[in-house]
Amino acid sequence: MTLRHAHGDAATGLDLSLARKVLQTEADAIIALVDRLDERFERAVRLVLDCRGRVIVTGMGKSGIICQKIAATLSSTGTPAHFLHPAEAVHGDLGVVQPDDLILALSYSGETEELLRLLESIKRIGATLIAITGNCRSTLGQAADVALDCRVSEEACPMNLVPTASTTAALALGDALAMTLLVAKGFRAEDFATLHPGGKLGKRLMRAEQLMHGGERAPIVRTTAPMAVVMSEMSNKKLGMACVVDDRDVLVGIITDGDLRRHMMASGARVLDLTAADVMTRDPITIGGQTLAVEALHILEQRKITSVVVVDGARTVQGVVHLHDLWHTQMF
Repeated sequence: MTLRHAHGDAATGLDLSLARKVLQTEADAIIALVDRLDERFERAVRLVLDCRGRVIVTGMGKSGIICQKIAATLSSTGTPAHFLHPAEAVHGDLGVVQPDDLILALSYSGETEELLRLLESIKRIGATLIAITGNCRSTLGQAADVALDCRVSEEACPMNLVPTASTTAALALGDALAMTLLVAKGFRAEDFATLHPGGKLGKRLMRAEQLMHGGERAPIVRTTAPMAVVMSEMSNKKLGMACVVDDRDVLVGIITDGDLRRHMMASGARVLDLTAADVMTRDPITIGGQTLAVEALHILEQRKITSVVVVDGARTVQGVVHLHDLWHTQMF
């Protein structure tokens, strides 16, 4: 029997009502967790915060896949974590577990054989054990220092067999744990940038000093520079602006294409008789080299400008970040 005949939908051959029920069932499973967060969750967070070693996340089958995601999320947000396959653990990989480590074990039934075989060794090693389970009275739940309840009323599977709502709930609970830890540790966007140097996230979190036109590429003129020199510098550096510095190399202003147009309309050819100090906009907006790219973009958009000067503590020009530099990273 084909899928089209089985469901009788002449248009698509698919029963979207089932798909909607799956999504609703999984959403309900997550929402049900909200009212279950209690002192056990708080204790679990405290145990992880106090852990001097690593968090070892372990689980079998589909639970193991969820464990890998939880471990990755923890690691990327400042909590060192590793996934340990329980079947491999009993064949020597348990050697990675040290007394200062914390085991985060995931089993919906709480009776997964491969996990239960680890309990004696975990206790002997002295590692702390947190369980995420649908049955806190199970063997795993009772052996744990803290058992977090992730039971669901039903799976999203029409036969109520395939782990669906239960794995979704476990993943959401793992995310809740990781995000609570992130805040408790004071994890910042700068820390996230350090751990995510590549990919789209890494580009969003690049710092201004990595994107700026610095050194010889930065358009810089002195206050006494004739406008012919200013225009030449702006034309050669192709950023539509020039930084103006005094005799101590301190930034005192900028000149943009817009400034030139306004003075040309007001003074005509006489603009060439002026100096950079006559035309510049004083006290321009600046940022530091450690400013994140996403923050620099926000400044440019809020101020409706196309360039911002990067300076050090003495307001010496380090470079210029242009709006096109941020677009070029394809961050957004």
